Amino acid sequence: MPSTSRAGRRTGGQTPDTPDTPDTEPWRRRPFGPRFVAPLLLGSTLNPVNSSVIATALVAIAASVGVSVGQTAILISCLYLTSAIAQPTAGRLSEEFGPRRVFLVGIVVVFLGGLLGGIATAMPMLVVARVLIGLGTSAGYPAAMLLIRRRATATGLDTPPGKVLGSLAIAGAVTVAVGPAVGGLLVGWFGWRAAFLVNVPFTIVTFATATAWIAKDPDVIRGRAPREILARIDALGIVGFGAAMTSLLVFLLSLPEPRWVALGLTVAFAAALVGWELRASNPFLDVRLLASNGALTRTYLRNGLSLLGVYTMLYGLTQWLEAAHGLSAYAAGLALLPMGLLSAIAARFVANRVDVRGPLIVAAVLLVLGSVAALFLTSTTPVVAVIGVTALFGIMSGVSNLANQTALYRESPPEKLGTASGLLRTFGYVGSIASATITGIAFRPHVSDSGLHHVSLILIAIGAVVLLMTVFDRRLKPSSDEITPPRKENSPMSVSSTATTVVPSRTALLLMDYQAAVLAAIPDAEPVLGHARQALDWARDNGVRVVYVRVAFTPEDFARIPAHNKAFAAVAENGFLLDGSPETQLHDSLEVRDGDIVVRKTRFGAFSSTDLYGDLRAQGVDTLVVAGISTSGVVLSTLRDAADQDYRLFVLADATADPDPEVHRVLIDKVFPHQADILETGDLKALSAA
Repeated sequence: MPSTSRAGRRTGGQTPDTPDTPDTEPWRRRPFGPRFVAPLLLGSTLNPVNSSVIATALVAIAASVGVSVGQTAILISCLYLTSAIAQPTAGRLSEEFGPRRVFLVGIVVVFLGGLLGGIATAMPMLVVARVLIGLGTSAGYPAAMLLIRRRATATGLDTPPGKVLGSLAIAGAVTVAVGPAVGGLLVGWFGWRAAFLVNVPFTIVTFATATAWIAKDPDVIRGRAPREILARIDALGIVGFGAAMTSLLVFLLSLPEPRWVALGLTVAFAAALVGWELRASNPFLDVRLLASNGALTRTYLRNGLSLLGVYTMLYGLTQWLEAAHGLSAYAAGLALLPMGLLSAIAARFVANRVDVRGPLIVAAVLLVLGSVAALFLTSTTPVVAVIGVTALFGIMSGVSNLANQTALYRESPPEKLGTASGLLRTFGYVGSIASATITGIAFRPHVSDSGLHHVSLILIAIGAVVLLMTVFDRRLKPSSDEITPPRKENSPMSVSSTATTVVPSRTALLLMDYQAAVLAAIPDAEPVLGHARQALDWARDNGVRVVYVRVAFTPEDFARIPAHNKAFAAVAENGFLLDGSPETQLHDSLEVRDGDIVVRKTRFGAFSSTDLYGDLRAQGVDTLVVAGISTSGVVLSTLRDAADQDYRLFVLADATADPDPEVHRVLIDKVFPHQADILETGDLKALSAA
């Protein structure tokens, strides 16, 4: 029998202090003002702070705990490994439990790691401290991206102001640039423990500002069973991803003396992960999405290759300046300081650009030019000329990082942005570790000019690949305002780049108010009904959940409608739409089958007076395809409610209608695209192609 939800109060709704609720005057005036952005910048820079500051403390740590300097390298690699796994995991947890919660928990974990490192007396304690720091700092960036996405959605934007995303890239670049110098000062003044204890005041300030200035997440935890939570976050998928990443990084770190067992384990874990994720109802690593959304996958690859080029030159030139030019480590660090500063300046310059294709092409060209220029460096080349070469890589890094970050924001499904942002960082960590492998092989006998030139040739090839990927990527096209998806011929609005396919098991088709009394208000309802039937056939053929929504009242419902309710007082007074009457029945052409959900509502929206939210959540549904009559009634109200619940949304324009055609047009063309992708029933086949 179809499962029916009686009319009643809505459950699981958002609270007034939801992060994306404009409930304060400062929010309305400046939704992306300093009070919102400042804690996000502080939290997202914790990771680069801890990646760069530690470099100046390794020698002192080795002397203090009685190990060789080489053994302290584990303090760097364990942070990279932890972060590569934890970044997308933190993003997934942010999607499920709220980005503010995960953000704050991460800050607390960093605080504990910094405190432990500050009192550590042995290498194992320091390793644990660095792992804790890696876990905690990994929450900052993906949670910040998700908070920005939700704030943009609440303000009616598909993309936030360029300076907001740009500020994340700029803060990271500045931190990496000045981190070693600041670390050197701290270690020189206060000893190596300062490299850990610096996290204590940093996290206290970040926690205080985030608690005060970022509104609370909705209550999405209460009432969930542990088994449901594990299924929602795909715990097995996270474990499989961690195993595959660990074995891959172990293999890369072993080069040029490869550990083939680690490579074999990588292949085995990866195959098992793909097999599991293809069957998972709520996959951690959405393999289907990566396969179908080529633009998103190319963004990951382009970002990883670009950072591979930057880090290879950064590490390679540092070693070469010390060995071939005879500079001290401190002097070599100062020579590379302009590289990081120019990266920040370049990111600031392109922050407000809407087009990402142009900056990405420029970045790829600079990668090639910088690599070619490095071919002409020798031990007799003036240091100022070396700085000029690093300047090319610095500008390239700033432009590439910001443009790829913006491309990710556009291409990732909104509900997956947390995980997607973490994966972007993971590809960066893989590129960083691979760069150390390249320089290790090139300088294996000894650091020399020829070794640097070999590195340059490799980077020229990498730059050429990135350039070709960018030039021939048709999805990297500028948009005038990044608010609505592009139109296509004979269609009100085509599916945007963030919505390529859906997972049928997590998708529901909502057919709403196709009743005699409502259909009578539409001059020619048959074409609309025909499109609704096509959508129903698509759902049946693809295993998509079908939900019917109808409006009807009992005598008790009529009694509860106040006289001041302009929309429903007359309905109650005249006893219109009485439950059981012919005008409240679904149209005969829309067949109800066993397993379908049928809900009766007493207000406009499908969620307004029903238990539909709980029903969909229990079945793991996170994507809705919406159609109904009228556009300004049930469709508008349902879409607003569903967007506030962070559903991924599609509206079927040709299966939706309104008594006023102009109102229908304005809503479909101007209003709905802020929160949903607009398509026609003919587009559904492509939507489920994967």
